[in-house]
Amino acid sequence: MNVTFLGTGTSQGVPVIGCQCDTCASEDKRDTRLRCSVHVQVDDTSIVIDTGPDFRYQMLRANVTSLDVVLITHEHNDHIIGIDDIRSFNFLQRKDMPLFATNKVINELKQRFNYVFGDSQYPGIPRVVTHTITPNKAFEINGVRIQPIQVMHGKLPVQGFRIGDFTYVTDANFVDEAARELIRGSQVFVINALRFKEHHSHFNVDQAVALAKELGVRQTYITHISHHMGKIEDWQSKLPEGVFSAVDGLSLAIESA
Repeated sequence: MNVTFLGTGTSQGVPVIGCQCDTCASEDKRDTRLRCSVHVQVDDTSIVIDTGPDFRYQMLRANVTSLDVVLITHEHNDHIIGIDDIRSFNFLQRKDMPLFATNKVINELKQRFNYVFGDSQYPGIPRVVTHTITPNKAFEINGVRIQPIQVMHGKLPVQGFRIGDFTYVTDANFVDEAARELIRGSQVFVINALRFKEHHSHFNVDQAVALAKELGVRQTYITHISHHMGKIEDWQSKLPEGVFSAVDGLSLAIESA
């Protein structure tokens, strides 16, 4: 399995429009972060988790030329609003795109993208086939087992995903015991950590590190990082052993245990 971080930033990305802080002005490419998304390649199956506003550029930058399925974590715009560019894969692959999300998220997609799901369709629009996720209930795509993991982002349910020994959780500040058991034993665990200070709907760094330590994962990568974290050169070396900052473009080869 190969995992590529397509974006590791918050809803505004880094740099933030109009901001002149040290992070936003940094010349270190690691401090430039698109909105959160990952690409997972398992043998011949190509999977993307979330289609945010940078989706088109992320696909070009990572040279993703085929895509079998899209998984959506939740309905916030920084995770769905690039869905229109799925149509490029429709044209290339001459088929509709399978999209997996909870019923709540699918209903939100139908409202925001009425032209995709409505009755008055026209040539050239994205073509998707929706599949409803049941929280914490596994399903398969081309023989690849996908394990949804429901976490909470404030009061909003969000789906994390475990694929083999890789687990991806973004936009969360609460993980219940059932979800923890689904994560436990992962080789690589990706978890959001917005900043060092506490936040009302995201983990901060200390909370994310504590969760990873409790679950005993081998490697942890923090993502959904805001400009409030500061420049990566000032804080990455302070992370405990086995915990790293994800950066845009980073690729990980994960072998089955």
